[in-house]
Amino acid sequence: MKQNHGMAGFRLGMLVQTCAGSLLLFLGLVAVLDSPDALAATAKAPKFVAPETDEPPPGTRVDVIADVLTYDGKGKIATAIGTVRITYGKYTLIATKVVYDMTRDIFRANGSVELREPNGNILQADMAELNDKFKEGFAHHVRALLTNDVTITANYARRYENGITIYENVTYTACKTCVDEGGTPLWQIVSAETTHDSNTKTLYYKDASLEIGGVPVLWTPYFSYPDPSVKRRTGFLIPNFHYGQAYGFGVSTPYFWEVAANKDLTVTPRLMTGQGVLADAEWRHRTANGQYNLRGYGLYELDPDRTTENSRWRGAVASKGDFKLNDVWSWGWDGTVVSDRTFLDDYDLDDGNMLTSSVHVTGLSGRNYASAQSLHYRTLVEGERQDRLPIVLPFVTTSYIFDQLVLGGEVSFDMSAYSLTRDDPDNRFDLGTEQTRAVANLSWQRQYITGMGQLVTPFARVRSDLYLSEDVPGASDNDTSSAHVLPSAGVDIRWPFIADHGFAQSVMTPVFQIIAAGNEKDEGDIANEDAITLNFDHTNLFLTDRFSGMDRYEGGTRVNLGVVYNLLAGNGGFLRASLGESFHVAGENSFVTGSGLDGTKSDLVGAVAFQPNDMFRFTYQARFEEDLSRINVHEASLGLTFDRISGSLNYADIGSASAYGRMSDEQQVWGDVRYSLGEAWSIFGGFRYDIEDSRFMDKNIGVAFDCDCMNAKLTYSESQDKKGETDHSLKLSVELRTIGEVKGGFKF
Repeated sequence: MKQNHGMAGFRLGMLVQTCAGSLLLFLGLVAVLDSPDALAATAKAPKFVAPETDEPPPGTRVDVIADVLTYDGKGKIATAIGTVRITYGKYTLIATKVVYDMTRDIFRANGSVELREPNGNILQADMAELNDKFKEGFAHHVRALLTNDVTITANYARRYENGITIYENVTYTACKTCVDEGGTPLWQIVSAETTHDSNTKTLYYKDASLEIGGVPVLWTPYFSYPDPSVKRRTGFLIPNFHYGQAYGFGVSTPYFWEVAANKDLTVTPRLMTGQGVLADAEWRHRTANGQYNLRGYGLYELDPDRTTENSRWRGAVASKGDFKLNDVWSWGWDGTVVSDRTFLDDYDLDDGNMLTSSVHVTGLSGRNYASAQSLHYRTLVEGERQDRLPIVLPFVTTSYIFDQLVLGGEVSFDMSAYSLTRDDPDNRFDLGTEQTRAVANLSWQRQYITGMGQLVTPFARVRSDLYLSEDVPGASDNDTSSAHVLPSAGVDIRWPFIADHGFAQSVMTPVFQIIAAGNEKDEGDIANEDAITLNFDHTNLFLTDRFSGMDRYEGGTRVNLGVVYNLLAGNGGFLRASLGESFHVAGENSFVTGSGLDGTKSDLVGAVAFQPNDMFRFTYQARFEEDLSRINVHEASLGLTFDRISGSLNYADIGSASAYGRMSDEQQVWGDVRYSLGEAWSIFGGFRYDIEDSRFMDKNIGVAFDCDCMNAKLTYSESQDKKGETDHSLKLSVELRTIGEVKGGFKF
C-alpha cells in the first residue's frame, strides 16, 4: 500500500532528516581523516563523503510504502508496519515498524532500521527514538557503512538538546575483507565512550585503544579530535623516525598550527642523538588568487666531524608559489637555497643531484600556451663545477594554433627564446659563457584520406632564428652573431592494411615520408645548450626534426621508410612491431658519428612488443647497422606474472657517443621480483648491475604486508657509486588506511 502525505500530516519524513542529524553525528570518528598525513595516505582510498544533514526543501512530499498503515485518532498515534519504506527528498528510511506519537512528539523506528543518505552512506540500527522536536533521541546497536569503506559501530548512542551526543562501546575500522575467521578486523580503534560536541565540533574519547588482530597495541585514557566538518585544526601530527650516519637516531613530531582559515604553520623539530635539534618549519598561505609556501631548515651541529662540512651552522630555505593574474595568465616561483651541497642528503631531506630554482609567468587558453621564466641551477654533487652551470634569464616558449584553416590545413606558430650566462665555458660540450637565442616556427599541415585508403599528410615549415654567442670553443670569433631563415616541406603517407584472422585482427601500415629542408647554418659558431642528447630509435624515426632541442637543426633532404604492424587478439593479447630506416639523399647532413643518422643511410631501428596474456610480456628495441654487422643500441625487457610470483628482467647496451653526451659505453642489467607468501604477505627484491664497471649499483630486499585497510613495508637497500663507496639503508613504513602513515629510515 502506498500513500502520499504532506509535512503537516504523518510527518514521518522528519524522522529521516532527524536520523541524518542525530545518528550521523557519531561519524565524527572519521576525523582522523583530516590530518595532512592522513590525507596523503588515503590518496588511493575510496573518497569519504561528508554526512548530509540538511532538510529537504519546504513542501517536499513524503512517500510512505508499508504493508499496514494505521492511525489511532484517540491516542494520536500513527503506525507503519511491515516492509516500511519512507522516501523524503533524497533520503530513504527502511524499517519493519515506525511509530509516531503526535502528543509527545516521539518517533520510534525499530526492526532493522536503515537510512540511506544522498551521499551514499548507509546507517543501520536495531532501534531509534527521537523526541522534543527532534532535538533529543537515542539509538541501539548503530552501524554505519561509509562511502570510503569505513565501518563504525556503537552499542548505544544518545543525543541531547545542547548539541552533545554520547556513544558507548564504539569501534572504527577501514577493514572490509581483511578480517579473521571470527570476523575480527585486522585493526580497529575501540573506545569505551565517545562524546561529540557539535558546538565546538570536537570529539572526546575515553579509554581508547588501537587493536591489531584483536590485540591492543596502543592505549590512551583520554584524547580529543576535531570532527569531520573540521578540515584543519591546531594539534600534533603523526611522528616519524630516522637514522643516519650524519646525525644518529632521530624522531620528528610535527605540530600543526591553524593560524587562520587560509594560513597555517607546521613546526617539525627533529631530535637527534648525534647533532642535537634540526629545526623544520613550513608556512602555507592561500590568498584570493593563489597560494604559496615557505619552508626552512636549520641546525647547529654538535658533532661536525660526522659530516664533510666544516661549518657548524647548516640549513636550507625552500619556497613555492603560484598566483592567477586572470583566467589566462598566472605567475609563480619555485626555489631552494642551501648552505652547502651535502646538507639535504646528510639529513635525508633530498637525495637529488641538482636544485633548479625558477620564476615563471604562464598563459594557457585552449590549445594555446605561453611561458616566460628565469632559471638557476645549483649542483649538489661534490667535485662538480658550479661556475659551468648557467643562469637563464629569460626563457620564453609559446605555441599558438590558428582557428582559421589555410588551404584546408592547420596553421600553427611556436617560438622559443633564451638568454643565458655562465662564469666559465664547458669545453666538454663546446658551451660558451653567454648566448642569446630566438627561434620561431610557422608550420602548416593538412591530413586527408584517399579513395584507396592512404592517409596523406603534407606539411611545411619556415624557421627563423637569431643567435648571439660569446666564447664558444672553435667559433670563428669570441663574439659571434648569426641569423637564418630555414624552410622545410614534406609529405607523410601511410597505407594501413587490415585483416581479420578470426582469433585476432591485424593492421600492417607501410610508411613513406620525404622531407626537404635548407642546410643547417653556422653550427660551429653556436653553442649547443639544449640539443646535446640524442637517442635515435623507432619512436622518433618519423619526426620532422630528430634533435632533442632547437639549438641544432636537421637540414638536407631525407626519405624515411618503415612499416608498423599490430596484431590484436580477442583475449587482450597483442603483438606490435616496427622497422625502419632513414636515407639522406641531398644537402648537408647535420648528424655526426654516434648518432646512427650520419652518412647517406641511417642505422636500422626496430622494436617488438609481445604480450600473449596477462602472465607474459616481452619488449625489445634496437638500432643496428644496415648490414646487421653490429648492434649499436639495444634494450630488452621480460616480465612474468604467475599465481604467487611476479617479476621483470631488463637489459640495456648503449654505445658511446661523446658528441651526444654519452662519454662511454653503457651496459646494465636490472630486475625485480615479488613472491606472495599467502594472505597479504610477500617478499620482494631488486637490483641494478653495471656490466661495464662490474659493480652492483643498487640492491634491495624486503618484506611487505598489503590488504584493503593496511600496508606495511620493511626494505633494506644498498647503493654503490663509481668510487666504490656503498650506502646502506633500512626503511620501515606502516599505513593504516584513513588513519595515516608512520615511517622511519636508517642510513649507515
